This record gives sequence, structure tokens and C-alpha cells, in this order.
Amino acid sequence: MPAITLPDGAVRQFDGPVTGTAIAASIGPGLAKAALAMAVDGTIRDLSHPIAEDAAVRFITRRDPEALEMIRHDTAHVLAEAVQALYPGTQVTIGPSIENGFYYDFARNEPFTPADFPAIEAKMREIIARNDAFVREEWPRHDAIAYFRERGERYKAELIQDLPSGVPISIYRQGEWLDLCRGPHMRGTGDIGSAFKLMKVAGAYWRGDHRNAMLSRIYGTAWRDQKELDAHLLQLEEAEKRDHRKIGLHTGLFHLQDEAVGSVFWHPKGWRLYRKVEDYMRRRLDATGYDEVKTPQLVDRRLWEESGHWEKYREHMFLARVDDESEKDRLLALKPMNCPCHVQIFNQGIRSYRDLPMRMAEFGACHRFEPSGALHGIMRVRAFTQDDAHIFCTEDQVASETARFVSLLADIYRDFGFESFRVKFSDRPEKRAGSEESWDKAEQGLKDACVLAGVEYEWNPGEGAFYGPKLEFVLRDAIGRDWQCGTLQVDYVLPERLDAMYTAEDGSRRRPVMLHRAILGSFERFLGILIEQYSGRFPLWLAPVPVVVATITEDAADYAREVVAALRAAGVHAEADVRNEKINRKVVDHIEQRIPVLGVIGRREAEERKLVLRRLPGREQETLSLDDAVALLAAEATPPDLRLSDK
Repeated sequence: MPAITLPDGAVRQFDGPVTGTAIAASIGPGLAKAALAMAVDGTIRDLSHPIAEDAAVRFITRRDPEALEMIRHDTAHVLAEAVQALYPGTQVTIGPSIENGFYYDFARNEPFTPADFPAIEAKMREIIARNDAFVREEWPRHDAIAYFRERGERYKAELIQDLPSGVPISIYRQGEWLDLCRGPHMRGTGDIGSAFKLMKVAGAYWRGDHRNAMLSRIYGTAWRDQKELDAHLLQLEEAEKRDHRKIGLHTGLFHLQDEAVGSVFWHPKGWRLYRKVEDYMRRRLDATGYDEVKTPQLVDRRLWEESGHWEKYREHMFLARVDDESEKDRLLALKPMNCPCHVQIFNQGIRSYRDLPMRMAEFGACHRFEPSGALHGIMRVRAFTQDDAHIFCTEDQVASETARFVSLLADIYRDFGFESFRVKFSDRPEKRAGSEESWDKAEQGLKDACVLAGVEYEWNPGEGAFYGPKLEFVLRDAIGRDWQCGTLQVDYVLPERLDAMYTAEDGSRRRPVMLHRAILGSFERFLGILIEQYSGRFPLWLAPVPVVVATITEDAADYAREVVAALRAAGVHAEADVRNEKINRKVVDHIEQRIPVLGVIGRREAEERKLVLRRLPGREQETLSLDDAVALLAAEATPPDLRLSDK
């Protein structure tokens, strides 16, 4: 006789095993109609799942966050059925839900193209309109393998064969079509609705291995209703306009080319932007008690083995073998991260508790092998610079150092134009180093630190680093997209593996706690985010070229150069446009180049030593004396941390 506890505390008793469908019906017709699935003691289940023991049950309706992932998962199943109905002989492989949508990988001699989408979407709508129930079945393993092999579905048969023994073989039917799936699902295909759209086609290797067959992957997006879908498509349209790759190339910030895959060629304007961000970050770190260091690029594999990174990251490391008889067995790796090297600095000499906390920062140049298909402009590269730092501290200092870090991070994000952020708490992953005791201490210490820092977080279970739990700081940009940038990780493992010690107040030798922390993440990725955040129209303090002084008449050219010299003397990078072009042409050109301020001068301005300021891309303008204009622009171009009135 299971007792079912509902979210409001009410308890309903049933005579025997009961399904979610029956529980919802016993509560009322409204819930019976609205419920799509249920959470049983926190685990999402189909409504048809029988509950035989006492349990806490919460019903999931279309407005609940969990419903969106289920809509996408179910839409992937409908996509697969539609494809096999339209293109007989196509094999299905895997089709998960992902952020903002879903995909399904298909094995087919002829890859799909977007031209196939209208027919596939029409067939999907037919399947949804049928409202076939999702029905779960458990099959014997050998029966399931035989079933898919007989139908030429070798990929599904391989997936089933590779499942660990003891794992039930869960099959879901929708009408006559079925698929291997652990679920859960909504009631039927009709629960999906009509707010979905197929988006693009890409190639994908079977199981992500380039040695395997290339599959045809169809991506789609799915939402609760048409309003959400329209908002998402509008966001994508805006994102296309803001694409950092297009803006970067068009405005001359950087370029990428095949001779240096995954590495950035920074042009003068782009490098000026890079240096502004780097200089700002260096000042902030200097003012907050960090000591900057520089560590080697090439490091012997032995250090990576000792730290545990060799086992974890070996496939992502670029290796170099020394061509020297005396070092013929030495294998070096371009560092993919800075942390083991920072421990080497800490280990030089005898450290005392009086030295702690020791805040060690590095703008560390790192290299990681990323598959070519995963590279994306400057946001995902193989060569990058990390705004990395490590804080060596006592256990008692973890909370105060975390609070100090969060305050600094929030201030920096605000200066870059991000007013708020979310925090995720990622706890121990399945594969990890260190003892359970050390993980318990690390996780509890990080929780206590969040309380002290006033940080509210959402759980991100199992996503911690292999050496410790972490906080992930997620920014939201101007068009509503989320970007995970900053991290803080509590590490008891690396100090032990690399034998870091300090002398405590009582004379005993103890290991420090190591806090790994980053604010921007990688400079390259953060600059890509900034380009898209501002659509390339940076505030004056960040703009590579804050001001262009443009002439209306040729006889104002000398004055234009004088104005540029005055602005540069005041710390504002300015350039002169004295081309023999009409002023309207110059305005259009500089709007396209995302110049924030255009200083316009003609014969009268030159005679009266004035400057007409026009804020681009707008039309409003004001006329100021040269001295006043220089003072105004210099103030606006001053980085936020140097504005006395703001700090």
C-alpha cells in the first residue's frame, strides 16, 4: 500500500502499485490533462511507471523546466521515425537532447542537406498529430541485438552489445516504430506540440572517433510554444549579426588560417583590444594582492604524470621529443594548463604559514589539441592565454579567499558590461583523484565559502574537476545567451601529489589547500564574447580606435592631425581620416568599422579650434572647443578601475 507524498505535503494512500497517470487522475482532471511526466523521489519517470513503495511525487507540466528537455528528447525520436519513413535503409544511431534543441545521427550513403528539411518536418508533424503513446518495454539483450541486426541496424546492435551487463535493455515504442532509449518520455508524440524546427546538417564520426564512419547529423530546436520558438530564432538571427568571426575579419581585428589551425593572427587593432583587456586585468590583480609569474611552455612528461594530468589530458597535449643523444628519451609537452608549474614555484624554498595566502597569477600561454570540428573562431582554439591564478592557503582561509575572489570577479564583470551572473556548484565526478575524506572537506569548505560570500548556486552534479569541486560563473550577454567563464576550484589533491608543504604555526609540516581560479577563462574566448556582446561597438575604454577625426575639406587636414596628436597625448588612441572623400562616405565607412566617436572638422572648426563630436552610429552631435573635447573623450576612455569617481 504505497503512500504518495505530494509537494504540498498531502499524502494519498493506494491499495497497490500505482502509476503516475492514476495518481494525477485521483487529484483532479486538470492535473490529469496537464501532467506530462513525474519526479519520483527526485528521479524523472514516465507517467506509466508503477510505484510500489512509499514515495514523494511531483508532477511535471509543460511549464516546468524539466519539460523542455523532454520535449526535445521526444522530438529527436520523432525525427528519427520520420527520416526512416521517408528514406528507407537509413540507420539510426543516437539522438540526445542538447542545449536549445536536439540532434540525431544517421548512417546513410547520401548525406542529408537542408533541402530535405521541409519533407522531414512535414512527416514529423504527421507523427505528432497521430499522438502515438510512448510505451516502454524491457527486452532480453540477445533478442534486442538480433532484432536490430535483422533490420540492418548495426549501430543500434553495437550500442546494445556494449552496454554493461546488468543494465536493462529499455525500448520505447511510438506506434509501429521503436528505438533503444532509457527514457523517460512524455505520454505520447502529441505532447511535443508544433514549436520545433530543423536547423542544420553536420558530419559526425560514429562515437566521436575519426577512425570510424562519418554520419549525417541533423540538428533541430524545440520549445514549449511558438512564442518561445520565435524568440529563439530571433536570438539566432541577432547572433548571426554579432558573429565575432565576421566582425573580427570585417573590422580588421584578427584572422585565422589553415597554416596555424586553432591559433589566432592578431592584427594591430585586435592586439590593441587584447592589450587593453590584459592591462586592465593586470592592474586589478596587482591591486588585489596577486604576484604575477611566468612559467615554461615545454615541460617534461614526468611532471604531468606526477600531477595526474598525463592520464587525464594526454590526448589533448602537443608533444615534442628532444633530438639530442643525451636527452633521447625525454618527452616534453606544451603545457595545457599552468597549475603544476605554479606548485613548482611554491615548492622553491621553505614556506611558512605567514606566507599564506599566496596568490600566484599568470597570463599563461597554453596549448590543447581540440578536434578541428570543435574549433570555433577565437572562442575555441588550440593556442590560448588563460587569466590563471592559484591561491595557496590554509583550510581556514578557503572561505575568506573565496569571498574575496567572488567580489573581485563581480566587479570585473560589471566593468566589462555584465551586470549579473549565475553560479553552478559542480561536485565530485565519477572519475576522480584523491580520497573521499579530502573530497568531503573540499566540498564542505566550498559550501561554507559560498555562505560567507553570499553566493547562491544551482547544483551541477558530477561535473567537478578530477581533483576537486568547483564553482562555475555563467554570464548572460546582451541577447540572452549564457557563457561559462570564471571558475573557482578547491584542490586537496595536487598539493599532495606534488608534495607542496608549509610550516604551520605550531612547527608542524602541513599541505596547503590550492584554489584554482580564473575570471575571464581564456583571453581569446572572452574577447570573442565581448565582440558579440557589443556587436563590435565597444565603449571608448575598450575600443581599439575610440576616435577618428574626419575632415570635411582638404584645408582642415593639418588641424585634424593636430587634434589627433592632442588626443593621443591625453591617452586616447585617435586616427585621422583626411581622404579626399565626401563626409557622408566617411561616416558610413566608420559606422561599418564600429568606430564609437567621429570628430568632424571643416574650415570653420579649424579656424575656431573646435571639434564636432558625433556618436556613431547615431546622428546626434555636439560642438566643443578642442580642450573640452579632449578632456571629455579622455575621461570616457579612462578604464573603469582608474576612474576615481567610480571607485
